[in-house]
Amino acid sequence: MKKILLIATGGTIASKDSKTGLKPQLDGNELLNYLDDIGDFCSISTITLFNLDSTNINYHHWIMIARCIEENYEKYDGFVISHGTDTMAYTSSALSYMIQDSRKPIAITGSQKSIFMKDSDARNNLTHAFIYACDDKAHGVNIIFDGKIILGTRAKKTRTKSFNAFSSVNYPQIGFIQDKKVHYYFNEPLPTENVKFYYKLNPNIFVLKLFPGIDIKIFDYILLNYDVLIIESFGVGGLPMYYEEDFSSKIEKLILANKTIIITTQVEKEGSDMSIYQVGRKIKEKYQLLEARDMTTESIVTKMMWIRGMTSDSEEIKNLFLKPIHSDIIL
Repeated sequence: MKKILLIATGGTIASKDSKTGLKPQLDGNELLNYLDDIGDFCSISTITLFNLDSTNINYHHWIMIARCIEENYEKYDGFVISHGTDTMAYTSSALSYMIQDSRKPIAITGSQKSIFMKDSDARNNLTHAFIYACDDKAHGVNIIFDGKIILGTRAKKTRTKSFNAFSSVNYPQIGFIQDKKVHYYFNEPLPTENVKFYYKLNPNIFVLKLFPGIDIKIFDYILLNYDVLIIESFGVGGLPMYYEEDFSSKIEKLILANKTIIITTQVEKEGSDMSIYQVGRKIKEKYQLLEARDMTTESIVTKMMWIRGMTSDSEEIKNLFLKPIHSDIIL
């Protein structure tokens, strides 16, 4: 029988009504009380690290989760993390970079309704996460939700209320769970190296979503306060040219100040390709800007936190960013 550690962090799945709205209140043991027959196929221990709405989770909490897993890594066959859905994709991406080459499964799940509600999706999602964590082929960081198995670096919350809240973006979901069995569409290769844990993150990241007529003075603020600028551009990617306003000169100042600039797209599917239009190709060639291609914004943000936590050398940053980790980018 597999030994699984449930790491509870709060979220809707653990929420109850309060005077100010739904609020996480249930701990890990209380969550288990709502599951039937879960002890028939695995032995479960619980740790409640914190009990937060996931809106309030940040990189400090990711470090706490990763440390908890490292401290317990040799004691358990797999890990299940119960988590709020709103920032779950950020957490799954972050842990994919902070815990690399794990041959043991780290399954993240949550729900759109609290586990104590009769019509909740929580019981199925949590049960499925344990089923996945017990599977012999399971490994690495994945989100388990609505029967889907989604790579941690490819998950995105695409619906705010529906039970099928998460999608795998620009990459196929790797499998599904049905009738208490794990079914794989394909097998992600098992790591050949020993598991590695990373804890140094640089949170000085700014995500700028372009809109028509955006004032370039925002770049001056970014120059003074951030190390990384991620630009969510239009379509396949590029920067606008608004009469006398010179975006190019602002980009040049950022680069001279050793800031990292990445161009991605606001469009969810198919990724960026700055080589297609003049507004993209011209600036990419001139400044050798990094391009996120088919990555999710969640993965770009957390990967850059991880990279800039280790180095500020531009060549090292480029090599690390373009190196596929947990299938986060297809070049």
